[in-house]
Amino acid sequence: MNKIDFICEMNSRLHGLPEEDINKSIDYYCEIIEDSVEDGKSEEEAVSSLGEIDEIVSQIMMDIPLSKIVKAKAKPNRALRVWEIVLIALGSPIWLSLLIAVFSVVLAVYISIWAVVVSLYAVVLSVAVSTLVVAIGIFVSLFKGLFLNSLIFLSFALVCAGLTILLFIGTNYFAKGTFFLGKLCVKGLKRMFVGRTAK
Repeated sequence: MNKIDFICEMNSRLHGLPEEDINKSIDYYCEIIEDSVEDGKSEEEAVSSLGEIDEIVSQIMMDIPLSKIVKAKAKPNRALRVWEIVLIALGSPIWLSLLIAVFSVVLAVYISIWAVVVSLYAVVLSVAVSTLVVAIGIFVSLFKGLFLNSLIFLSFALVCAGLTILLFIGTNYFAKGTFFLGKLCVKGLKRMFVGRTAK
């Protein structure tokens, strides 16, 4: 694929995004290709060194804020007719309340998921504090000469320390998964607003 083919393919796949972002991305990749050609590579080698076009388009879409995409898609291509304005105004009690309800549900689910993450980290912290308290109990028991109690405290401390480590690792994986899922949802919303990209 040469430079012109790459630009045409990229332009068709980015169709539906804000025009200024499309131009900015195309200019950026054109500059990279031109720099590679100046360094002695052919256009085909320069284009192939950029990577898969699917990954490039996906990265460009992730870099553009969702609000900007929605704004670009919501902007009408032509002036609204009087009857369209009247229908929008008359239907606003229905579509506006539905839009608010959907937004509220999505926001509530998102907040709930992150509340679970925060709660899990609170559990990890409480188990870690328990480990510290039990460790203090070991020294108090030793100081009082209660060796059997200190051994019991030691076993509890080891169990709590192990639980802390396991819970921390599990919670980190859960938090990363939640973040990744949120990223996928944003990407899906962007694709929904942009439309199906050309293959």
